[in-house]
Amino acid sequence: MKTSEFDYELPQELIAQTPLADRTGSRMMVVHKNTGEIVSTTFSTITDYFHEGDVLVRNNTRVIPARLFGTKEQTGAHVELLLLRQEEDDIWECLAGNAKVIKPGTIISFHDGMLRAECVSVGEKGIRRMKMLYEGIFNEILDQLGNVPLPPYIREKLDDPERYQTVYAKVRGSAAAPTAGLHFTDAVFDALRAKGVTIADVTLHVGLGTFRPMDTETIEEHVMHEEVYFMPEETAAILNQAKKEGRRIIAVGTTSVRTLESVWNRFGRFEACSGETTLFIYPGYEWHTIDAMLTNFHLPKSTLLMMICSFADKELIMKAYERAVQERYRFFSFGDCMFITNE
Repeated sequence: MKTSEFDYELPQELIAQTPLADRTGSRMMVVHKNTGEIVSTTFSTITDYFHEGDVLVRNNTRVIPARLFGTKEQTGAHVELLLLRQEEDDIWECLAGNAKVIKPGTIISFHDGMLRAECVSVGEKGIRRMKMLYEGIFNEILDQLGNVPLPPYIREKLDDPERYQTVYAKVRGSAAAPTAGLHFTDAVFDALRAKGVTIADVTLHVGLGTFRPMDTETIEEHVMHEEVYFMPEETAAILNQAKKEGRRIIAVGTTSVRTLESVWNRFGRFEACSGETTLFIYPGYEWHTIDAMLTNFHLPKSTLLMMICSFADKELIMKAYERAVQERYRFFSFGDCMFITNE
C-alpha cells in the first residue's frame, strides 16, 4: 500500500497555531463508521454520544519540557536535543538537531554547565543516546532549563505551557501531548460520570513512534519507534468487565488506542503491565479493543491518519478530511476533533 494514498491537500492557514480560549470550544466532526454518515457539530455536545455503561479510556501522560538548547563544549557549536525516552543510569534517548557534530564522547553544555550531556552512542536519523551529568534533582533542573516541545508546524509562542497539557496529565515522560485529550475539562468528565460513564487511565509516553513523519514509499516498509506504555490493574479490571458485559470502550486519542491494542495483542485480554510498543496500525489490521474513538485531524501521510483509516473505512475517512478542509476546520494539535462512532 502506497504512502501517497494517505495524502491530502491542506491549506497552511488551517493549521491551528494557538489553542482556543475555551478548551471545549472546538468543532467536532462525527463520523458514523457503520452508516457512512458525517455530521458537523461542536465538542460541547460530546456527552450526547455516550451512554450509561460506556468506558472512556484516556492517556494520562504528562509532557516534560523536553527541548534543550546547548553548545558543544569542544567547539561551541549550537545543538538542540529533544528528550525522547529515559533509560537506565541517567541515559536518555534523544533526537538531536545538528546531529552530525555529536559523536561518542561529545559533551553538550546547557546553561553554563548547570546540565551537561555526554553522547554514549549514535543511532540512525539523528538519534543519540546521551548520559546526563548534573548535581541535584534532574526533573527540577529540566523544569528550569527545558522548553515545551511544540510541533514544528506551530510557529506561534504558547503563552501558557499548561495548554499543551491535558487537564488529567499526571505521569511525566512525553515528548508530545496526546492532543485529542486537550478538548476535555473537569466539568466534561463530571458530566460523563453523571451519565454513568466510567473513566479509566492508561499511560503511553508519546515519542517518535507517534510523531515522526514517514519517509518510505510503501507503508509496510515503515518501522515504528518504541514507545513506553503502562496499564494499571484497576484499568485492566474495568476493561475486562466491560468486554464481558458487552459495554462500549471508547478511546481518547490514538495513543490510548495504541496502548489498548498493544496490551491485547500481548495477552489476548487486558492485563496490568508495562512495556514498549512498536505497533503500527494501518488498513487491514484486525481490531480487538475499542468501539469508538475521539481523535484530532492528523498530518497527511502520517501513521495516525493510517490508524483511523483502519478503524473506519479509508474512503470514508478521506471523504471526511476533504469535507473538513472545505468547511475550514482547524487541523493538528490545537485544532478541532473527530469522533468516530459505531452507532
